[in-house]
Amino acid sequence: MTNHTLRLPAEWEPQAAVLIAWPHADTDWAERLADVETTYVALTGAVTRFQPLIIVVADAELRAHAEVLLRAAGVNPSRIRFVELPYDDTWLRDSGPITLNDGHGAFQLTDFRFTGWGGKFGAEQDDALIAGLVQAGVFGQAAHKRIDWALEGGGIESDGEGSVLTTWRCLTQRHPEQSREAMSEILRNSLHAKRVLWLDYGYLEGDDTDAHIDTLARFAPGERIVFQACDDTSDPHHDELQKMAAELAALRTPGGKPYQLYPLPWAQPIVDEGRRLAASYANYLIVNGAVLVPAYGDKADEEAARIIGQAHPGREIVQVPCRPLIWQNGSLHCITMQLPAGIAH
Repeated sequence: MTNHTLRLPAEWEPQAAVLIAWPHADTDWAERLADVETTYVALTGAVTRFQPLIIVVADAELRAHAEVLLRAAGVNPSRIRFVELPYDDTWLRDSGPITLNDGHGAFQLTDFRFTGWGGKFGAEQDDALIAGLVQAGVFGQAAHKRIDWALEGGGIESDGEGSVLTTWRCLTQRHPEQSREAMSEILRNSLHAKRVLWLDYGYLEGDDTDAHIDTLARFAPGERIVFQACDDTSDPHHDELQKMAAELAALRTPGGKPYQLYPLPWAQPIVDEGRRLAASYANYLIVNGAVLVPAYGDKADEEAARIIGQAHPGREIVQVPCRPLIWQNGSLHCITMQLPAGIAH
């Protein structure tokens, strides 16, 4: 029997579906539920234009409510599958499966421990979400591998060729007792990666993930990296993001060349009840044939969409209104998890 090697595909590779969980009154969205549901309706409409969407709902009542909203918005129901499971919150980038495949029909749902971003929030139900989805038959015959080590999907980026990009700030917070070398080995082994690239700089105010990479820098096809820049010298993020940009410029491809860098524009500060919110354009989602790009009602929205389009040629660019999301410290990529082609049933 041929032994095919598992790998972590890039997000721009063909997908079976995207996975989300619908917000409800027992999640952190309760206070502004109707507001955030407008983003979920827009996201559902955007994803289902291109591919199937799996929506986790807490119960039949929530499913019926979501269906009413989606029907009113003219969303195609034939591309939606609902799954009833309990969950603490809706950040499926971090509680959902990190799926490896071998390109020959074998899949592994890599199920890292989810700790509510280092114990900041209760996460018992979210940590059991992948097992629940497996039991519900969502993933067919895919292997389910539990790894007793804290890692969130938003904390890693894959180029599909064996390179993983991550941030020291996040992983040293999760594992303060471990060295960079020890963590690199765990990441290489668990994700079947060839190398781990670390960023020491980069953060956003209002981000409680401890600098997830998907808020800062993203691999793109053709050895490109798209990243959140800041050209406002008066902004407190300026120096840190300049240092991150220099780190990215110093990275090398597996062939020893610099990456082609695509800096994203900086949105004007968005403040909510005195709190700065993390409005990152790097938090976009790639789907089959398109890129869904966060829009914040800022003058930089259009330029961000244009640059992301340049980095992902041949894909339609669809803006999704994400201002309601950043109230809870995340954006578009954070609430979604893509599933590679061939896995969803």
